[in-house]
Amino acid sequence: MTSTSPVASYAPPKQTLGSALRSFTRRPQMGALIGATAVYTFFAIFGGAKFLSPAGTSSWLNIFADLVIVALPVSLIMIAGELDLSVGAVIAGSSMTLALASGTFGLPIWVGMILALAFGSLVGFANGWITTRTGLPSFIVTLAMMFSIMGLTLGVTSMLAGTTNIAIVPDETTKALFGTFISGQFSTTIVWALVFIAVIAWIQSVSPWGNWIYAIGGDAISARAQGIQVARVKTWLFIWSGFAASFVGVTQTITYNGAGVSKGQSFVFNAIIAVVIGGVLLTGGYGSVFGVVLGAITFSVVSQGIYYTGWDANWASLIIGVLVLAAVLTNNMFRRLAISAGTKMKGPKS
Repeated sequence: MTSTSPVASYAPPKQTLGSALRSFTRRPQMGALIGATAVYTFFAIFGGAKFLSPAGTSSWLNIFADLVIVALPVSLIMIAGELDLSVGAVIAGSSMTLALASGTFGLPIWVGMILALAFGSLVGFANGWITTRTGLPSFIVTLAMMFSIMGLTLGVTSMLAGTTNIAIVPDETTKALFGTFISGQFSTTIVWALVFIAVIAWIQSVSPWGNWIYAIGGDAISARAQGIQVARVKTWLFIWSGFAASFVGVTQTITYNGAGVSKGQSFVFNAIIAVVIGGVLLTGGYGSVFGVVLGAITFSVVSQGIYYTGWDANWASLIIGVLVLAAVLTNNMFRRLAISAGTKMKGPKS
């Protein structure tokens, strides 16, 4: 009589509509989807036709474009278990780098752009190198870098230009590609944001880097034991974050024909807020690109939608604060559901 192995005879259950829906509700972006839908519906009702108009839509889409470009690389860093607080200072520093190079010293604007992007990438490399080499918390490293870059930007700009605000005059092609408004309302940065979303989605979902990032955020020691070059991956994540922040600095400088040393500071916490609302856990190892996009949409809709309701704009901060707390609670809930579902779906042991 031939015995049948439990493993060999086990067949996974067929995927039904109900099980597919349950599986979808346990994804990291589910809480973000509920939040974004609720917030947009709320302001569509109380903001009325003005909020739904092209002008109203462009007001939050333009903010979303800059925010999501910064937030997506920050989300990868957070999924890997680290944090980057220097993005706001990098935006200001790269913006002033372009303005000094092409405004004060008259270099071709493409040279100024390359220098600005190189500046952001170099700051990112420094963040990653110091964090991985010293073992210091990235919170401390990037916080120190933030203040260092702020002081460096202010000091160098004042010394070389004698002012903290510098104007530039970009050529027509550069203006059209990086700093104009389609139909006079929609920033071209929206198009670049779509490019960034596609690239980050590919990194996270298709390339091996995605698995490495999640593995590092889940357990860096185990990831290193499996042959993943943890320090190298983390350093590259910080470089991407610095590059993305400097790209936003470049587009803002071209869009508004100038730069100031105080620009970009709001992005420090706005990016983290968008990432947290989007379903990324501060403890690492959990999150998705789609969720972060929804988180950025939610933040942008709240920050602009309040103006179309006729209410005091200060209420926006209260709404965002409640959203952050709700996001953390729902993210933990959906994560527990995902873990429990994964345990139940395992086949019988041999």
